[in-house]
Formats: sequence, C-alpha cells, structure tokens
Amino acid sequence: MRRTRFDDHQCPIARTADLLGDWWMPLVLRELLLGKRRFNDIQQALEINRSVLAQRLARLVEVGVVERRRYQDHPPRYDFEPTDKGRALWDVLGVMWQFGERWLSDEPAAIEMYDRRTGERIEPAVIDRNTGRPLDPTATRRRRTDDPSVIA
Repeated sequence: MRRTRFDDHQCPIARTADLLGDWWMPLVLRELLLGKRRFNDIQQALEINRSVLAQRLARLVEVGVVERRRYQDHPPRYDFEPTDKGRALWDVLGVMWQFGERWLSDEPAAIEMYDRRTGERIEPAVIDRNTGRPLDPTATRRRRTDDPSVIA
C-alpha cells in the first residue's frame, strides 16, 4: 500500500508528519541528535534493517535535516551531521518524549533526559514564545495569512 504524501500540504503539521510519519524516522533522528554520526552506530543502536536506515538517512539529507560528510576515502565512508534544521527537530522529539513518558506507560521511566551541565532532570514543554505561556488548544485558533479575517 502506498503512503499518502503531505510534503506540499498547506498545514505545517501535515508537512512535519510527512517527514516524521513512519516509526523509524523519529528514532533515527533521536540517535543523530544525541550524538551518533556513523551509519553502523545508528544501525546497531536501533537494530534497524540497513536498507531501511539508508532510505531514512537519504530522506533526511534530501530535505536538509542532515548533511552527509565523507570521513574516509578508501572505501568511501560517510557520517551524518544534523543541520540547524535538524537540530530544531529536537523540540519535537523532546515533546514526544515527554508525552510518551507521561501518557503511554504506567511504569516509571527507565531512561530520563537530564541536563549535561547541571545533572538536573529535563521536562520538555511547548510554550508560546510571545507570552511564555504553555500552548492551550482551547485558546488557539487558525486564520489565513493572506486574509486574517478568514478563520481557517
């Protein structure tokens, strides 16, 4: 069955879901953003099929989330470095982590996020940069950018 693509959809959530829309992509990104750079290291950490990983990494390179860099000539070998665009996805993964920890398990988390400098536990949250308040779906609406009087 062929997957519906949303990469050219008007909705930013749809476009992001198109990129992250399979179960491997967020996990590949997690490994990259937490410091794994080499194909074999990512493959071993995730126990993912090599061709599946190659496809996911190629997609991340294609959309500018990751840069492929040669580190060896004979044979040619590459590592994968997140770009600024890729590092911005840490916010998304952090909130996914928080949601999964809070809502998808009855057991205490076996792994937690912590600040490398202070050792303090991190609890990701999404806030409005303008107000500093947490996002509230009951207080959020959409409107068209080309005509703000039109509520979408």
